[in-house]
Amino acid sequence: MSAETEVLIAGAGPTGLVLAIDLTRRGIRHRLVERDGRGFPGSRGTGIQPRSLEVMDDLGTVAALLASGGPVPPMQTWEGTERMREWELVEPGDPSPGVPYPHVLMCPQWRTVEVLYARLEELGGRVDFNTELVGFTQDEDGDEDGAGVTAELRHADGTVETVRAAYLVAADGGRSTVRKALGVPFEVEAVDARPALIADVRMTGFEQAGIDRDHWHMWPTAPGGLIGLRPLEASADTVQIMAFWSDTAYEPQPERDAAPEALARLIAERTGLTGLVPEETVWASSFRPKAGMAERFRTGRVFLAGDAAHIHSPAGGQGLNTSVQDAYNLGWKLGAVLRHGAPDALLDTYDAERMRVAADVLALSTRMHTQDRTLGVERGLSRRGKETHQLTLGYRTGPLARELRRGLPEGADSSEDVLRAGDRAPDAPCTDASGAPFSLFDAFRGPHFTLLDLTGSDAEGEPAAAAVADVEWVRTYRIGGAAPDLIDAGGHAKAAYGTGLFLVRPDGYVGLATDDAADVRAYLAEVSGTGAVPEIRP
Repeated sequence: MSAETEVLIAGAGPTGLVLAIDLTRRGIRHRLVERDGRGFPGSRGTGIQPRSLEVMDDLGTVAALLASGGPVPPMQTWEGTERMREWELVEPGDPSPGVPYPHVLMCPQWRTVEVLYARLEELGGRVDFNTELVGFTQDEDGDEDGAGVTAELRHADGTVETVRAAYLVAADGGRSTVRKALGVPFEVEAVDARPALIADVRMTGFEQAGIDRDHWHMWPTAPGGLIGLRPLEASADTVQIMAFWSDTAYEPQPERDAAPEALARLIAERTGLTGLVPEETVWASSFRPKAGMAERFRTGRVFLAGDAAHIHSPAGGQGLNTSVQDAYNLGWKLGAVLRHGAPDALLDTYDAERMRVAADVLALSTRMHTQDRTLGVERGLSRRGKETHQLTLGYRTGPLARELRRGLPEGADSSEDVLRAGDRAPDAPCTDASGAPFSLFDAFRGPHFTLLDLTGSDAEGEPAAAAVADVEWVRTYRIGGAAPDLIDAGGHAKAAYGTGLFLVRPDGYVGLATDDAADVRAYLAEVSGTGAVPEIRP
């Protein structure tokens, strides 16, 4: 049998689900296939960074995630059976009007995935479980249906389905079948020679052992290597066990070393505590931390996203967050091409923007892992700074950033304190014309561009709004001046943005900053296909 769709997504982890949610709300026909059954195993990536929480806000999942998770627990360092010191692993964020979610949220990845499943289904989408992508070809000439990808999907009963799609997105993990089939080089380097084991374990005996559920317990100088115990959110009795072996020749095997009786011995040998009883191992993974990135994220009509494009050390909680934002970057661009007449070249900007971000994040997580080994002997892990929050990641030097304001202060082009095109668009509390609270994030929420008019102009005719009056995909908000749409009583929007016109992309970054409404029209013509489309700058 055969079927047709616009976007085929292989892999229903966080990356594939975020992309599917975004495409669903844009009305893009897609198929999301997952070779395994429903029920994502394990805690895996547990830290959701502030920037990712903003993405989840836009997608309509942040409330459920906040209800499921909690803050990063304070670290409790032990030596044997003696508590030593308490400290904070993550530098706290700075609550401000521009940052509605300043702190990292801890939530097991299995729960994050379930929240994303539920949102996709709420929007009318679904996942084809037990369906594996087993092969594909792509063409540029195409047939009567145009250029595209022809893929073969194998179902649980052994039947094979042929699917024709305009684009294929590989979100199928670090061992990506799609990436290997494309032959895209994927250079991997060892971050740590020590073998590691992570396991989610249902456990009893906390009180008898003197272990509370309010801390992340760490034995950095334990005999044989570091061990940590962290009670997991969204579960009353499950603990994540993390252990490294100082013997680099040792090869832990989850089925052997994560058996309850083996874990009981490991805990007793390394901590000296008695009373803790591992009852059931829910999930386990053994690995040696590595880092790697694909040579390119786009090959014709096929895109790599998430772990298929880059793998990280778990240090700093960057992997899941970078993956989610890959999907968020790609989703609106696919929508622009498939629904708004944008040129195919717009999709090249996914590769250009996300490869640079991925390289920077890989360097950060590798550096933190190295610090854990060399500087964190007493603590077990080194402190994570605000750079892990991902709020300062942006696309200033990317192909879609247009900074055209004429009156910027000298040196503002390199200042981190002055908002520039390519930067994350900050939030600001305002009120609407009726006096009801309405933040800028309320204005951004949804699959559209947002034009913020902060010129303060009292001129009749509202030239900025007139420039996009016939553009369905843009919403305009006048802040200040005559008859404003939003009232910035506290001056927070003005303080965050300054003066000018700011066109905010659907993924929450400032695409264009200008003083001239004519630039808005030209930018939209270039990026989203509302007029004659010049070549997008490299």
